[in-house]
Amino acid sequence: MKLITAESVTEGHPDKLADRISDSVLDAILAIDPMARVACETMLSKGLALVTGEITCDGYVDIQAIVRKAVSEVGYTKSTYGFDADYSAVLVAISEQSPDIALGVNAATEASSGDQYDLVGAGDQGLMFGYATDETPELMPLPISLAHKLTKHLANLRKNQTLPYLRPDGKAQVTIAYDGDKPVYVKTVVISTQHDDDIELASLRKDIEHYLIREVIPSDMLRDDTVFYINPTGRFVIGGPQGDAGLTGRKIIVDTYGGAVPHGGGAFSGKDPTKVDRSAAYYARYIAKNIVAAGLAKRCQIQLAYAIGVARPVGMYIDSFGTAVMSDDALSRLVSTMFDARPAAIIDQLQLRKPIYAATSSYGHFGRSEFPWEKTDKVSLLNARA
Repeated sequence: MKLITAESVTEGHPDKLADRISDSVLDAILAIDPMARVACETMLSKGLALVTGEITCDGYVDIQAIVRKAVSEVGYTKSTYGFDADYSAVLVAISEQSPDIALGVNAATEASSGDQYDLVGAGDQGLMFGYATDETPELMPLPISLAHKLTKHLANLRKNQTLPYLRPDGKAQVTIAYDGDKPVYVKTVVISTQHDDDIELASLRKDIEHYLIREVIPSDMLRDDTVFYINPTGRFVIGGPQGDAGLTGRKIIVDTYGGAVPHGGGAFSGKDPTKVDRSAAYYARYIAKNIVAAGLAKRCQIQLAYAIGVARPVGMYIDSFGTAVMSDDALSRLVSTMFDARPAAIIDQLQLRKPIYAATSSYGHFGRSEFPWEKTDKVSLLNARA
């Protein structure tokens, strides 16, 4: 047996709140100017939100109002939390996108073919990974899938007042025992949730086990020796930006596959789709998911790599971990005839200039059917050409 672990955090975790603010700013700007260039970063501390970065757009948005609305929606509405929507300071330090970067994006260095998709270069160099596996219906690794379901349900228990003493900050971690590539049972569940000052720890632990863990984790995945750690340090009253500074892009493993595959290092939140850190990672997932959904592999990992200002990827490889019905080289050739990974082509195929990003800022960017990169619309064509 091997033990594989993944974690998730709630939307009230300070880093996720920073992601939410950055993506809310992005959405507001894309709503008035779909061609805007946005790289918005947020830093949070006790009583303070600092929004910075580089933005070029045709129009105006009230960033202070966007910040306060996002903070309120997440649940920081009381001054006793040490950070709240009404009274915390909001500082804005925004500049325009560097013209040196814009030059390569606006007119790609290899745009000699006349193809419109060659006219937009990648916004930065870097490498991005996509992944899919058939171990869950959403084609995601089971540990991160369960961890996200736990944190999302934890937030719902707070919002619907089932457990009214909960506060916005919280974490979940799931360890699963695998026999080879097959998940067998849940070995350990860790839940840490912020709470009001007057709740007894024993009551909280009983409630979390009953209303959260046993509600979310399938009973056939639990055993008598499965271990639950619920608020293992005991008290968790001080949380959110009061307890720990928050920063955009600091939960990149939570955002992706829970550590099941490599990560190129680029964060997603606050970035418009010309930034391949975001759009190419979404496209790599789109390719991998369609391959697995088509039954061409049980597991599939895609790597894409880019040079700043160049439209076409400088590298791509596929690893099926020996589970594909053909060689990885043959699978790569098939993919290259069906998927166009130039930034402008990705944006058009997945319709990424829409204000859809605030919803991605918590509970993972993948495995959720509402996002366009989760479509499996290439399955029939892949099977026909395979």
